[in-house]
Amino acid sequence: MLNDPRTLRITGDDTAAVYRRADDVTADTGPADDRHRDAPVPEAYVWSNLTSGNGTRALWLLLLPFMVVNLAHWMRPAARERVRAARLYGLLVRLAALSLTVLLVAAACEVALDLTAWQCAGTSACARRHSWLGFLSPTASHDGWWSLPGRRLALAALVPTALVGLLWYLSHRTWRAYESQEPLDRAPEPENGPRHTALSRPGFWYGRRLVARLRAAHTAAGLLTVAAAVGAAAVRQDRATGGPALLDILGRLLEASLVAGALATVWVVCRRGRSEHRLDRRLDAHLVHRLPSAALVLLVLTLVYAGWERPGWHSEGRLPGDATFGALALAQGALVVALAVVARLLHRCPQERATTARGGPTAPPGTPASDPDAPEGTGVGLRGVSVSRDPGPLAVVLREAPAPREAGPAAGGPPGGPPPADPDPPGVGGAGRNEAGPEGSAVAWLERCALHGLGGPAVAMLACALGGVMSGGVAQRVSDWLDGAGTGLDGPPVVLTWQASVIPVLLVVLLALCALLGRQTWLLTRAEQAKVLQEYGVQHGDPARTRRIARARAMATLTDRGPLLVAVVSTATLLLGAGAVVGALGTGRTPARAAESAQPFVHGAAQTAQALGSWLIGLGFVLFVTWGRRAYKDASARRTIGILWDVGTFWPRAAHPFAPPCYAERAVPDLTWRMATWTRATGGRLVISGHSQGSVLAAAAAWQLKPSDRRRVALLTYGSPIERLYGRWFPAHFGPAALAALHEDIACWRNLYRLTDPIGGPVRPAGEHRGPQVDRPPLADPLAYGRDAQHPLPAPVLGHSDYQADPAFAEERELLLGRLRSPVPVQRA
Repeated sequence: MLNDPRTLRITGDDTAAVYRRADDVTADTGPADDRHRDAPVPEAYVWSNLTSGNGTRALWLLLLPFMVVNLAHWMRPAARERVRAARLYGLLVRLAALSLTVLLVAAACEVALDLTAWQCAGTSACARRHSWLGFLSPTASHDGWWSLPGRRLALAALVPTALVGLLWYLSHRTWRAYESQEPLDRAPEPENGPRHTALSRPGFWYGRRLVARLRAAHTAAGLLTVAAAVGAAAVRQDRATGGPALLDILGRLLEASLVAGALATVWVVCRRGRSEHRLDRRLDAHLVHRLPSAALVLLVLTLVYAGWERPGWHSEGRLPGDATFGALALAQGALVVALAVVARLLHRCPQERATTARGGPTAPPGTPASDPDAPEGTGVGLRGVSVSRDPGPLAVVLREAPAPREAGPAAGGPPGGPPPADPDPPGVGGAGRNEAGPEGSAVAWLERCALHGLGGPAVAMLACALGGVMSGGVAQRVSDWLDGAGTGLDGPPVVLTWQASVIPVLLVVLLALCALLGRQTWLLTRAEQAKVLQEYGVQHGDPARTRRIARARAMATLTDRGPLLVAVVSTATLLLGAGAVVGALGTGRTPARAAESAQPFVHGAAQTAQALGSWLIGLGFVLFVTWGRRAYKDASARRTIGILWDVGTFWPRAAHPFAPPCYAERAVPDLTWRMATWTRATGGRLVISGHSQGSVLAAAAAWQLKPSDRRRVALLTYGSPIERLYGRWFPAHFGPAALAALHEDIACWRNLYRLTDPIGGPVRPAGEHRGPQVDRPPLADPLAYGRDAQHPLPAPVLGHSDYQADPAFAEERELLLGRLRSPVPVQRA
């Protein structure tokens, strides 16, 4: 359907739209003969421009720390009875997000105010090297009007102020495009027991009020950070020299005003969380406008105060940045630790029985097991939705793909398919639970939640680390550029130097972990080779072919090692970061200077770590900028970044208003409106088929329907991360109980996956023994080991792609459509 020139857009805009083939445009609104035909009508919803549109969106990569800390908010463990603890969890994440905004603006102040206006412009050699700073230099400008330290700081403050304004503009612009899209208004459902999920609340995908409040607070925090950076130097000068009493009084009043503004900003962040039980259309207009305006007035007053003439004031050393960055690092560490404590209190995660095989023994690749009542298969758990309909069943397919001029993705697949398999393949219990078979005798109970509920705190720690790397990297690169061959600059704060010095140690830990994972993957590849030959019934196969299939399976399991990687990196970052702060505040000197009196080996190691860390942290920032610039020019790279954004921007901006916008706040209401209005207008039923991230959108849209409308919907998901990624990392929203409730609410649900898929996996809702099973045993990949009559050429290893090319897809879709056509509801035991 994507490449069919006869495809037309029937509703939507250039950002997201619904497409049909030209012959099907009037299938449900035209003459009676068309409306009552028996064949389903394919319809596709395309949202590709929401995640990978124009080139400027690649620059969202620079907002990566904000997006990551926003993810931490949604990783809260599921615990319905601990309402206060859940609110405290959200509050701590919002405070961590606020600290990241302050850190970013503080880094901009460090570059513009300290390194450029204070140090370089105040040093004759540096000012001569950079002639564009001549009018700020006392020697080059012969004590010109702008050469006074306070006026230099006031002028340089325009740079971080412009950065705050840019962030406000981007947030406000995307807010109007995304959060302003109203979902379908309906009455909230009763929330009884753990089977309820917040994804079914009417206001879940409508975050206008909270985003507006947080945007005002973060904008005010950024402006107050700039004011504090400028005013602190002037206040210190007035108190140190015993200057005019008027300036001293003004300085104290200014400090009190800044503290009051900071407290008001924190209060706004803490005061209110998300309102999801209804469509909250209020905007708190007085707060949204007055708080940033008051902060801007304070900033202007601070600039006037700092620019006042003070005889004998010269810029020496650094601005007081060590205390600022040190306090930020300590506050972030304390917030992460507190978040971990709260997460452990909330943590209650169901466990699952697992064997040494990946989710348990599997059915042979040639066994399709297509009956929707077949038991659950095995495997492990991103992208697409498409729709096909008639006034009877409707088939919908969600898939993310480049939108053609007048085309969209389609539901479809090869006709026909192999016959159904035995409903109880070996190694799978009648209740749908995998049991140890001959290939997997070691049995253990494994949690389905990542990191025992500590996924959120670990990800929040990574967000703080990313913010530190980016802020330290830009400060170090600018310092090296300004200093050149050595013009006597003191450089960035000691805390940033210490933080950069621990990066080589962190890289050593990462390399060791990668080596361990590589060895495990190699061993698993060797073990899988015999299983590949056995499953395909081959006695002596091609060693290269066997190894390729086994390697694809082994590499796909690396996704399940993600929690280990996150745990090691976040723990090492927390410990090394704490050591860096203690070293910086305890010695007040850089690592190399602090180790001058130590043993030669220790001194040499400190020098090496400092030099290498400085180079690495600067390289990291350069890579960020280079990647963003390349993505602006290269469409393929731009699409790659758009794919990376799919998971991160699926969730609403509940913690950080400057994070990239949530595309689901447009996509989910689009789908819900389309499905609800069509089913009510035609009385028809529909099959929503979603690939990868589209399967998550399909489930989210189904949750937003009224219960009576859900009974008219069937789901066909394939390559779905709904349990493998979302269920494990976001247990409060995609836990097994919530998935089981969705399974019971809709007409039917079938899921396809492959062992070679690094993203998709089984759904495994809790209590599947009470009704038809969701998961089909894993599909064969490749479809054939060697050449045969149906595959005269070697079949490729498809992994996460081309599920619709497998005959099982068409088979499962026809079975679901047949169930929906049945006048008798599907019985559930």
